[in-house]
Amino acid sequence: MKIIRTNKAHATQDGAGVNISRIAGFDGRSLDPFLMIDELKSDNKSDFMAGFPAHPHRGIETFTYIRKGGFEHQDQMGNKKAIRAGDVQWMSTGRGVIHSEMPLADAEQGMHGFQIWLNMPAKDKMRPPRYQDTTEKKVPVLQNDTGIELRALAGTWQLEQQSATSSINELAGNGAIADVILPTNTETTLDISAHSKAIVYIHSGSIADTEYVETYQFEVDPKAPLTLKAGERGLGVLVLVGEPIREKIAHMGPFVMNTQEELHQAVRDYQMGRFGDIV
Repeated sequence: MKIIRTNKAHATQDGAGVNISRIAGFDGRSLDPFLMIDELKSDNKSDFMAGFPAHPHRGIETFTYIRKGGFEHQDQMGNKKAIRAGDVQWMSTGRGVIHSEMPLADAEQGMHGFQIWLNMPAKDKMRPPRYQDTTEKKVPVLQNDTGIELRALAGTWQLEQQSATSSINELAGNGAIADVILPTNTETTLDISAHSKAIVYIHSGSIADTEYVETYQFEVDPKAPLTLKAGERGLGVLVLVGEPIREKIAHMGPFVMNTQEELHQAVRDYQMGRFGDIV
C-alpha cells in the first residue's frame, strides 16, 4: 500500500443539528470524483434524531450507506423508503431533487451510516434526477475463511478468488465503493489497479502497526496493491475508487455546479419552486 496523503475527519453538524464527522474535498482535486464523506456514528439519539428535513440538491450524486439504525427517505419524485442497516441508496440529483432523511423509530439503539457526495460531470448536471436503492436487491457480500468480509456497495469488487457486482453500478466518475471488515490480526490485499483514484476511510478499529484509527482517511496509489491488516480491535474501512472528473467546481451548500452563475440559477430555480415538492 502506497499512501499519497492523509486526512482526519472533523466534527461538524448538518441537517437540523445532526452531529457528524466530515471529510470535504470541494477543491476538486483531493477527493475527485468524490466531494465529501460524512459519517454519522452515535449511540446517543440526541446526536441524530433531529434528522435532515426537506432540502434541495443539484449537480451531485448522494450515496447513503447505513451500517446501524435507519432513516426514512422521501423525495419529490414520489420515493418513500425506509433505508435500514445494510442498505444503500443512490440519488443522481441532476437538475434538482428535494428530499428529507429522518431517523426511523428503531434507530433509538444508535446510528452508524455514511453519506458520500460525488461530483457529476458538467454534461450531466442538468439531466433528470434518478433514484435507486438496495432495499429489495440486497448488497452482495463476499467472505473468506478467516472471516474477512467485503460488502460490494457500488460497482464490482473482488476478494481473493471471489467477485461480486452491486445492483448500483452507474456512479459518476465510474465510482465504486466497498465496506471491508477484518477481524483482529487478519490481513487481505485488494487489487484496485483498474482505477485512477483510491481513497480509504477507517470507520472501525485500526490498521495494525500504524497510527491510523477511526475517522482517518487516506489516498493511496491504486497501481500498488491495497494491503489491509487489522489491529487488536479489528478493522473496518470504506474503500472508494473512481476516475477524476477534473472540472472546475462552484459550490454553495447543497448545490455543486461549474460556475457561479450556474449556482445563482440553482438558487433562483429552487426559490421559484422549480424543484417540486415532497408530497
